[in-house]
Amino acid sequence: MPPDRLAAIQGFLNLCDRLKHVHRAARTQGRLENSAEHAWHVAMIAVLLAEEVDPRPDLARVLSMIAVHDVIEIEAGDTFAFDEAGLLTQQAREQAAAARIFGTLPPDLAARLSTLWAEFEAQDTPDARFAMGCDRLQGFAQQVDCGAPAWKEVGLTRARSLKRMQPALDLGPPFAPMIEALYTRAMAEGLLRE
Repeated sequence: MPPDRLAAIQGFLNLCDRLKHVHRAARTQGRLENSAEHAWHVAMIAVLLAEEVDPRPDLARVLSMIAVHDVIEIEAGDTFAFDEAGLLTQQAREQAAAARIFGTLPPDLAARLSTLWAEFEAQDTPDARFAMGCDRLQGFAQQVDCGAPAWKEVGLTRARSLKRMQPALDLGPPFAPMIEALYTRAMAEGLLRE
């Protein structure tokens, strides 16, 4: 491997380490979850559910998308799913961050990671929809498990949350029954408003 390629890859890996310092709205063990923890947990969901869905996804491609999809948050920050002001600028911030971050890699790797990121964002393939379903399931479960202080802060209703969760629910089993069980728990614990 040429030294400049090796240096670019090492630099990108060092940059990716900063994902550990991007905090999310969910809590874990009494502290804010970071985006690296989130990505690991999403990957674990994918590993466990990949053989439970039909058609079966290409797990290597799904895990690659999961590894890449939040890297842009190093520069763009994590936008809480129900932050109306943040959502207005999210796409532009994330696209600019993707160009800068992936642009630090050699062109072939930049293209590969950019393609994976864009596929996840576009949700045009079954693999991307499965990866997104894992992402949405993790975020939803994390909020329920931590008592949903971020949901309570915005007065989140079940109907509003359903708009975000519908694509994951549409994946059918095992996503739909798992999410419905979480909704039942959230409603019983007063984490969501009617």
